[in-house]
Amino acid sequence: MPSRLGYEKVAMSTAASVAKLMGFRQERIEDLKTAIAEACINAIEHGNKLNDGLQVGVLLNAGEDALEIKVIDDGRGMKTLPPRPDIDKKIHGEEDPRGMGMFLIQALVDEAEWVAGANGKSSYVRLVVRLDPPNE
Repeated sequence: MPSRLGYEKVAMSTAASVAKLMGFRQERIEDLKTAIAEACINAIEHGNKLNDGLQVGVLLNAGEDALEIKVIDDGRGMKTLPPRPDIDKKIHGEEDPRGMGMFLIQALVDEAEWVAGANGKSSYVRLVVRLDPPNE
């Protein structure tokens, strides 16, 4: 998809449709939509540096009991994850309110992995959301 803010909504809607077909509960679908939006926005802003000449790839892999998503950009990736944000300081205006994306992603999905691409290209975040086991 184009590396332009607003297109994250396309990825959210598509993933939500796939998750619904797979039988995810609505609450999990909402978590998934938020995590994908954050990952796409990070790819657009940080990976592709708001260069709308670049693309963001979004791959969905619907498995038997999980949905795997990869959001791919042309950035170098990260060597280390940022420190956990201090939510109290952010709420009270003592810290920049931005910088919560990766924390949110990790809180909303079952697995999150950030992978730096070879030669500083095609870095991606891999997200996994598992279906709840059926009630017995």
